Amino acid sequence: MPGGVVPMSSGGTPRVEAPVTFKAYLMCAFAAFGGIFFGYDSGYINGVTAMKYFIETFEHLDPNVVKGDAFAIPASRKSLIVSILSAGTFFGALIAGDLADWFGRRTTIITGCVVFIIGVILQTASSSLGLLVAGRLVAGFGMGFVSAIIILYMSEIAPRKVRGALVSGYQFCVTIGLMLAACVDYGTQNYTTSASYRIPIGLQMLWALILGVGLLFLPESPRYFIRKGRKDQARTVLARIRGQPEDSLFVEEELTEIEANHLYELQSIPEGGYLTSWLNCFSGNIFHPNSNIRRTVLGTSLQMMQQWTGVNFIFYFGTGFFTDLFKQEHGGVNNPFLLSMITTIVNVLSTPFSFYAIEKIGRRPLLLWGALGMVICQFIVAILGVTDGDNPQALSAMVAFICIYIFFFASTWGPGAWVVIGEIYPLPIRSRGVALSTASNWLWNCIIAVITPFMVDSDKGNLGSKVFFIWGSLCACAFVYTYFLIPETKGLTLEQVDKMMEETTPRTSAKWVPHSTFTAEMGMEDEKRADAPQISQHEV
Repeated sequence: MPGGVVPMSSGGTPRVEAPVTFKAYLMCAFAAFGGIFFGYDSGYINGVTAMKYFIETFEHLDPNVVKGDAFAIPASRKSLIVSILSAGTFFGALIAGDLADWFGRRTTIITGCVVFIIGVILQTASSSLGLLVAGRLVAGFGMGFVSAIIILYMSEIAPRKVRGALVSGYQFCVTIGLMLAACVDYGTQNYTTSASYRIPIGLQMLWALILGVGLLFLPESPRYFIRKGRKDQARTVLARIRGQPEDSLFVEEELTEIEANHLYELQSIPEGGYLTSWLNCFSGNIFHPNSNIRRTVLGTSLQMMQQWTGVNFIFYFGTGFFTDLFKQEHGGVNNPFLLSMITTIVNVLSTPFSFYAIEKIGRRPLLLWGALGMVICQFIVAILGVTDGDNPQALSAMVAFICIYIFFFASTWGPGAWVVIGEIYPLPIRSRGVALSTASNWLWNCIIAVITPFMVDSDKGNLGSKVFFIWGSLCACAFVYTYFLIPETKGLTLEQVDKMMEETTPRTSAKWVPHSTFTAEMGMEDEKRADAPQISQHEV
């Protein structure tokens, strides 16, 4: 909106952001590229652990001697291979919160790319379980840096009006990574050399190089500079992000509001030593909607609920699951790699729906309807599997409802959980809060990766499609959880989200409108005018 009066919100307070520029879209879209790390790794390991050459090499089995279900990686070793990366990512995400506050959001992400590449090199060189596991652990640390801080970085630089859609781009890149991995696995599955697994593994280095080098040309978060007391640098960066001159009224309004909010938060969350800064994440009364501990519990439990939807069962173990589900003697499809690729394509095509819906419908309704849709699909899959699992038509229907279930996840909970955790924390604890939430995602990711083979594999629990009764029940819990605990943050600045959570409840949050600014509350109106003496006439 070039020129004209600075627009007002419906509550009578001035909007503090410049018009959305194409440059802002490009910055956030590139930062979202980090999602490919998560998605590609989740996808490639699914196919690699089912490849004939990989099983021959790592388990020393001869397919001419060992037949049927015995020619497979045992559940315990498969659990270790898949889950160890999530364990490394859990600790990497926790460390990333400190690094992001000490050295900056962008620097932490670039460091994560370097660590990730080292881990991938170790995996690519492996021909035994020990080196593969060590490489996945190291890569996990790097991925923890990237996955935790990418969300923080994007939330802090994205324009308010499209923040949800842009942060959803992270999840879209996750789905693209899953699809690329499935396609690569499909292409190399029948190779009779180590290239069958080394190509899918080694390709990950390309994603890290693209993101790490590209971030060298992107700016640091202005909120990081405000936190460090470097307001002039924050102004320069904010002007660059918003596509405005440094003396723009838009820039000064937003910058002063960020600074005022930070000072306001410091009154209730004083900065202290290292231990104090972590303890601040757990301060306050858990029954108070605006307390730090309430926000921390909300963010960590939201990521737990996302993992409880069971979607990673399909993306981590789908190839093996489809192998067991479609036995050749039942007349079913006998190419589980193709089925896994189809599910990832559905995942990719479904996610862009959230770009529109998360801003038009809102975060809270999207999570509610998504949970309900997943419950219905999962119970249908489980019931079909129990009652008519040997019927080829029933098996085809199960695959169809699994794809519909993936649609509901990809368009709602997949991006929605990441968007909300990037919005609910105040600046003094934001980096650590997002890190804790991301660590929760990876902790539960790890737990599910550990236990699922023991639940589903034919040599262990042998639940098969009955596992969807468990995932469906957990999605029902997610529906109840969302109704009572998730607030609506659509259309608010990060600073206004603070005020909303203080003054309303999750069930009434959608009706809340801003009625004041932190700039006014902190008495910084005069300071704002003094800091912007060169505002051009057409802006006022």
